[in-house]
Amino acid sequence: PTPDKIKGLRAHTDAGGIILLFQDPQVGGLQLLKDGEWVNVPPLRHSIVINLGDQLEVITNGQYKSVEHRVIAQTDGARMSIASFYNPGSDAVIYPAPALLEKEEEEKKGLYPKFVFEDYMKLYAMLKFQAKEPRFEAMKAIATA
Repeated sequence: PTPDKIKGLRAHTDAGGIILLFQDPQVGGLQLLKDGEWVNVPPLRHSIVINLGDQLEVITNGQYKSVEHRVIAQTDGARMSIASFYNPGSDAVIYPAPALLEKEEEEKKGLYPKFVFEDYMKLYAMLKFQAKEPRFEAMKAIATA
């Protein structure tokens, strides 16, 4: 009721695989970071926003990036959205697809660690609103320990 007193949902990437977002058709607020600028994602009636999470970034060895996004509180009404998260099983081992690594230059082969999804989720729960790169580095450190 008082959007001037809150900012909305802080910037973050999603931890999982693919996220389907059914936006409110009337009230906007969703923004994504593109080339260092926040861009509005206008609500479109009968549309679905498809968002890629951190796991897809790892599996594609960075060819697809998880999308940093946020929600800004609006003064023109209450925003309602439904997010449907498609994630790996908790015991799934996540790592870059071997077929993609074969084609990569040597320095790009070690960009992403191999880890169990549940371990990543535990770390993500503590660091959700921080940059994803330190999460990947922390998982690398765990993998090499």
